Amino acid sequence: MRPVLWAVVLILWRLEKTCGSVVLFTKHPTNQTVSQGNAVRLGCAVQGVTEPDIAWLKDGEKLYSTDQMFITLGEQHWETFHSVKSVQQQDAGQYWCEVEFHGVMFSSEPAWITVEGVPHFVQEPQDVATFASVSFNLTCAAIGPPEPVEVLWWLGGVQEGDPRPSPSVLQVQGMNSSVKFYCEAKNARGVSVSRTGTVHIKVLPSAPVDLRVIRMVENNVTLSWKPGFTGHSELSYCIIQVSRRSARRLDLPQQEVLVPPYLQVLSGLRSHSSYSVKVSCVNEVGPSPFSPCLHFQTPESVPLEAPRNLTFDLSDQQLSLNWGKLQEDELQGKLLAYKLQWTLGGEAQEPLLFKENSAQLSGGGRFFNASFQVSACTAVGCGPWSPQVLVLPASVQVQVRRTHMWVGLLLGLSVATVIGLLLTVAARHRVKETNFSSVFKSPGPEILVSFTAARSFNRSGADLQESTLESLGISSDLKNKLQDVLIPERLMTLGHMLGKGEFGSVREACLRVDDASVQKVAVKVLKSDITSSGDIEQCLKEAAHMKDFHHPNVIQLIGVSLHQRPGQRLPIPMVVLPFMKHGDLHTFLLLSRLGEQPFDLSLQTLVQFMLDISRGMDYLSCRSIIHRDLAARNCMLNEDMTVCVADFGLSKKIYSGDYYRQGSVSKLPVKWIALESLADNVYTTQSDVWAFGVTMWEVMTRGQTPYPGVENSEIYEYLIKGERLKKPPDCRDDIYDIMHSCWSPVPKCRPSFQHLVSQLEALWLCLSPAPQLKEPLLYVNLEGEEQESCREVLGGARAPGPEEQGMAAALCWSVPWRQRGQDEEQDWLPLGSRAGMVSGGDYRYLISPCGGPEEEEVGGGMMRDTLQEELRDEDDDIINV
Repeated sequence: MRPVLWAVVLILWRLEKTCGSVVLFTKHPTNQTVSQGNAVRLGCAVQGVTEPDIAWLKDGEKLYSTDQMFITLGEQHWETFHSVKSVQQQDAGQYWCEVEFHGVMFSSEPAWITVEGVPHFVQEPQDVATFASVSFNLTCAAIGPPEPVEVLWWLGGVQEGDPRPSPSVLQVQGMNSSVKFYCEAKNARGVSVSRTGTVHIKVLPSAPVDLRVIRMVENNVTLSWKPGFTGHSELSYCIIQVSRRSARRLDLPQQEVLVPPYLQVLSGLRSHSSYSVKVSCVNEVGPSPFSPCLHFQTPESVPLEAPRNLTFDLSDQQLSLNWGKLQEDELQGKLLAYKLQWTLGGEAQEPLLFKENSAQLSGGGRFFNASFQVSACTAVGCGPWSPQVLVLPASVQVQVRRTHMWVGLLLGLSVATVIGLLLTVAARHRVKETNFSSVFKSPGPEILVSFTAARSFNRSGADLQESTLESLGISSDLKNKLQDVLIPERLMTLGHMLGKGEFGSVREACLRVDDASVQKVAVKVLKSDITSSGDIEQCLKEAAHMKDFHHPNVIQLIGVSLHQRPGQRLPIPMVVLPFMKHGDLHTFLLLSRLGEQPFDLSLQTLVQFMLDISRGMDYLSCRSIIHRDLAARNCMLNEDMTVCVADFGLSKKIYSGDYYRQGSVSKLPVKWIALESLADNVYTTQSDVWAFGVTMWEVMTRGQTPYPGVENSEIYEYLIKGERLKKPPDCRDDIYDIMHSCWSPVPKCRPSFQHLVSQLEALWLCLSPAPQLKEPLLYVNLEGEEQESCREVLGGARAPGPEEQGMAAALCWSVPWRQRGQDEEQDWLPLGSRAGMVSGGDYRYLISPCGGPEEEEVGGGMMRDTLQEELRDEDDDIINV
């Protein structure tokens, strides 16, 4: 201890020698225990400084406040206070004051503020779904201070046992019917009651409802349905039974479909046929009853076959033609007529239509040497033509047959002769190649060596033919739009997968450009189950829409490529987009606080993210584009940390046809959808503004899931009662006011994106770092008069003086929050503090008021558990959406 004491004495002696005085704290803050809602005041006095620059710290982070006052107690003797008018749970912690003097920092002794109140639940009982007569556990945990906290259980309105210490686990032996339960937590301050949970008994699900056909393309029918009551157990798959109704009932093989989504494409059906379909869904208990049968008929098509056995009977008066009827399966529709096509003298004549499978044509002589063929026609079109039949008299036919026989015989002999000559030449050529002695002559006798090739290889064989827009069967307008953005598949090399979803996958790729350089891109490869040109056309229409976007905050289309599949007629469309180095914004925000190496994001950076998104959405709204799925997960971060809005226009096609269908809860991003969209399935630019407000909340909470604790199925009832997302911790009032204005129940009352851009630009400018001015420290008594805001100080009518410039710099640079009125609490929380990183937690419970190393270690463990639990909750929500 003696070396340490000598070092302290030496430092004090040097300071006294240099400065003529020693900095001493004559008053230190004291520990205080207060009840929630009461006022608290800490004092600190220092002697030995000419001008006070005393700063208050909470848990190691500086507290910024513009109403700090200094009271002189004598020459170079000052006193200051930190007060909180209404103490809340987040005010609990360790406080002290510091003063810097000639490069040396002096600190007072620390003091604790402990906030007492009724118990606070850290784990409330959750709903339980279980089988009948199967035991399960319920958990409830609450904390003070003051401690201890006892928990009392209530099950079905009846008290279960005696109070027990928190945390408490209740073992339930088994139930046969549904029952309500909750727990009470009691300490010296009072009693808190948890949420009421329900024990559900798992039963068989009810039959699916709203079974219908949502799309019918050629012979492919897309079915959708909604699950009925799930029986308090997750549905695993659904059973689809299909039967064709014809002369006799034909049951097709039963299909099992994993759910969700509640969709299935029935392919390979017959055209112009009647079908019946019904659906049953299965949970852990068993299958549900089947839904009522849905009857539908597939559309007509052109006939599959040509009429057979076309014959004629020619006389001087008329020509009689007859042909065989087509069966119902061959017609693929309702027969309208048989089309008779004939030529005479090499010229096509006007075709004739007949209802029956025969024709009587008067004037037989005029049809001499004419050829006929027939086709069957439905409402869609005509099928293939039958083989041509030449009309000749009977005697001529015999002569023609004999002539044909001799011509065929001579032709066969000629072909045989040519083949023989070719074989002879080939044999000689093989002898020359394989009989070495016939090529290389030696003076002595040698053994003849010969061989025969087992297989020949063509090393110059052609690869798969490059797909072109001409081969897709799409409209000419669409081909013209995409012609300049079509990228040959050979110029791209696909890399590892970046993500995968229902729409397909996103892969990293390298694109060779004209100057032989290579560009890294991202490629969206759609699913490989494309069966029609219509699917490709719908996808390419969206890509053509994207190519006209040119804005730094909207992701831009690079091009479209077509991947040709071996043995398949139709290629797979690939949409080529810029590669975003930092991925999607939601994942980036999560990593900033939950990753292995968390990092701080300044308030100015978060506002910049919001400003980028608002600019991109303003650009899209001016072009009458409705995004319909704006969220942090659909915003991308490029290399310079600029946010780009992505997945616009493609969301409906990329996910599925029912992605925005009201009622398909498993496919709806309900926590981002506007109130009127949930009610009436109506989407406008104002509904995008609502989603932008939710996205602002995601940014301010660093990627938390909106409406924590509220289930997707409860969102509509929650909003219709007037509830909205709560203000995030450490969120400024003006930022929360902006996002809250986006959630007006009246769409016309919400701000436009242009107005949002203006608000966020003004806010960002106020947060921008300004050069610090070396001005004397100002002592402002806010209780006597109101202080002007940053904007008012900088934008006044007269030129600001040096004193006002110093105030402006202090407000814009040192204090990154806006001022409140003089009657409001000046409760500034430190930017990037550990307290702000604990979402939904209570920082006073992380470190014990005792302040020992053991308590701090325990608090850190609780913090880690809180973050891991939050990450699991957010992952579940992302998967559900």
